[in-house]
Amino acid sequence: MTYNSDDVQKILQLAMTRKQEESFSQKQLSEMAAELGISSELVKTAEQEWLTQSKASKEKQARREIARKGFKAHLTSFVAVNVFLVILNLSTTPGDFWAIYPLSGWGFGLFMHHVKISRLQENPQDIVLREGQR
Repeated sequence: MTYNSDDVQKILQLAMTRKQEESFSQKQLSEMAAELGISSELVKTAEQEWLTQSKASKEKQARREIARKGFKAHLTSFVAVNVFLVILNLSTTPGDFWAIYPLSGWGFGLFMHHVKISRLQENPQDIVLREGQR
């Protein structure tokens, strides 16, 4: 049986996951690559690319967390202010429900904020797949 490059990568990745060894040294990585016939230069290039991708992924996760905290703050202030406005409205002019205007306007803004945060949570691959299905 023969395997293509992607199959080999997936099989080895599964095997490494099942081995559950905590970590490998750079020397061990080089030895494994040498056993597979991969040059040390190629391993170093791949390692640098992986480090760059890993750093970008961590930065993206940090931005997502900041955005999520911003949305929670927006939601908290929305609820607090609008509860106050509804109580004020019902106690001063119960016949005229004017609190619906700031409630609906701010609610729309909150909804749009939620949509933006939801899009940040998705992986770019998921967005591409969804766009491709249209």
